[in-house]
Amino acid sequence: MRALAEREGVEVHLDSAGTGDWHVGNPPDPRAIAEARSNGVDIAHFRARQVTKEDFSLFTHVLALDAQNLRDLERLRPGDATARLALLLDAVPGREGQAVADPYHGGPEGFARTWSDVSAAAQALLERFR
Repeated sequence: MRALAEREGVEVHLDSAGTGDWHVGNPPDPRAIAEARSNGVDIAHFRARQVTKEDFSLFTHVLALDAQNLRDLERLRPGDATARLALLLDAVPGREGQAVADPYHGGPEGFARTWSDVSAAAQALLERFR
C-alpha cells in the first residue's frame, strides 16, 4: 500500500506488525521478498515487529489478515483505543469476511495469490481514504 500511495501521490502513515513475537526483528520471508520485487516493490529492508497498545491510538485503522488475528487484536486492544478493527479484505467488495490466504506452507504461487489479495485491498483502501 505504501508503494501504491506513493505512486498515486496520496500521503499515508502505515506499518505492519504481528500479534505474536516469534518473528520480531526478522526480515520478510525470501519468497515474499521475491514476490514484492517481481511487482516492483522492495521490502527486504523491513523487519517484523509486534503490535503494541499504542498502535490502537496511533493508527485510525488496525487491519487483520484473518479471523484469528482479528480476535487476537480485539483482546490486545486497550479500552481507550480509537482505531477501528476489521479484516483487510473487508475493504474489497465481495470479499468481506474473507481471510487473506497464508502462503507460508506452500510454494511461490501462494505468495502471488497473497500479493493479489493485499493489492486489491490496498487499492480499495486508498480509494476510501482519498
